[in-house]
Amino acid sequence: MSADVSTARCFIPYPFVPQPQAASGPLAGVRLAVKDIFDVAGYPTGCGNPHMLALSGIKAASAPAVQSLLQAGAQFVGKVVTDELAFSMNGKNAHFGTPRNGGAPDRIPGGSSSGSASAVSNGLADLALGTDTGGSVRVPASHCGLIGLRPTHGRVPLTGVMDLARSFDTCGWFARDMDVFARAGAVLLGEDSAPLPQAPRVLVASDVLGLLAPHVQAQFAQVLERLAGVLGAPQPVSVATPSFDALYWAFRHIQGYEAWQAHGENIGRYGFQLGPGVAERFAWSATITAQQMQEHSAVRETFCAGFIDLLGDDGVLLLPSAPDVAPLLTDSEQSLEDYRNQAVRMLCLSGLSGCPQISLPLMQLDGAPFGLSLIAPPGSDRSLIQYAAGLMHACA
Repeated sequence: MSADVSTARCFIPYPFVPQPQAASGPLAGVRLAVKDIFDVAGYPTGCGNPHMLALSGIKAASAPAVQSLLQAGAQFVGKVVTDELAFSMNGKNAHFGTPRNGGAPDRIPGGSSSGSASAVSNGLADLALGTDTGGSVRVPASHCGLIGLRPTHGRVPLTGVMDLARSFDTCGWFARDMDVFARAGAVLLGEDSAPLPQAPRVLVASDVLGLLAPHVQAQFAQVLERLAGVLGAPQPVSVATPSFDALYWAFRHIQGYEAWQAHGENIGRYGFQLGPGVAERFAWSATITAQQMQEHSAVRETFCAGFIDLLGDDGVLLLPSAPDVAPLLTDSEQSLEDYRNQAVRMLCLSGLSGCPQISLPLMQLDGAPFGLSLIAPPGSDRSLIQYAAGLMHACA
């Protein structure tokens, strides 16, 4: 599906500033959109908030992740909308609007990399940079029918990118085409430090499935059956140690504490007018103490050690990318918040462990796209992409 720029509502209407690009390279001819929390030379970095836009000034240099893609031949086509301060998951921005979901126009695009997913799903870009702290690439990829990766934490430099929660923040990207996606990965990731074997050990997160509605479980079972020739017989495992509630609150407290450290001073000094959901999350984040941060960090460390041990150096964990297809645009703010809280219980596995997770557009429910995710050991990102490409081919 495609839309014109005005219909898609994904680009920030900054005056266009062309970016120098290599005349040739692995991404020559690939149109690149960039989430508006990355610095791009000649542009402000608005971060989805009018106060941040006013404070930004024009940037003299592009973030290294942007520059590396340009040097590989990618053609910059514009900066795109982000959820406010990247602290949301639904794709609605109270100041800059809601980008159109090209995979399901009556549904939210997901966030916070909403404009990135919108630009690619509407055919206005071939590749888009986003960030993923708590699900901000994986969720829009699932909602809009795209390939999206949250890489190993720290794998792609975040210099020149707005912080949200530094110990969770990652630089990810979207594409419709797996070849384009993999070529971007080669540019951004370099070589794997811990590549997967050709035939990894396949695991299924049975306790995650237990959180989901029967129709979601049935769709997941169907895709496993379609992929049986590639996957074999996946091993069911439980991953939520000590519990989903403990992991949820560990993630929320650490993310909130770090987000307030990053933005609290400016929010108070300049009286930021924050939109629904974002305002409440920052208000709660302001109450988190250093003692709570320490306690929840201990939960994180225990979970991380056990989860990485479960994956070993050859394990790939399969699970749906989100609790369900994208909510409808007409759903209430409370309904969207409930969906977000359910999603965090699944998405925090990669966030807390630092493991790479890729979402593939291999499922569908109610006529809307729905992602299948694979989580792999840290440092295996490029081989995870290669393995995922095999699954995409098997489903073609």
